[in-house]
Amino acid sequence: MKKVLFSCFATISLCSFAAYADQMTGYVSDAHCGAAHNSASAANSKCIEGCLKKGSDPVLVSDGKVMKFTPDSATKARSFAGQDVKIDGSMDGDLVKINSIQKAQ
Repeated sequence: MKKVLFSCFATISLCSFAAYADQMTGYVSDAHCGAAHNSASAANSKCIEGCLKKGSDPVLVSDGKVMKFTPDSATKARSFAGQDVKIDGSMDGDLVKINSIQKAQ
């Protein structure tokens, strides 16, 4: 009986954890320009790189919404500046927390 209860609890716990994980797609821009840059182009990438060098934080632009990253996730996102991305992560309050990030196909 204890094994059955433990199995049920473990299954429910895993399902609950999975509910908080999310896959997001969007474009990595900068906080200064935000949604003004929402697609990959040489001009957008150049502007974003310039703003990041001046201290602006990277942001995710998805469906017209601009979302900030957690500090650790911002470090990961910075290398994808100016690119469309696919993120496996979650929302930590109103911040995007990245588990993994890759260039969108």
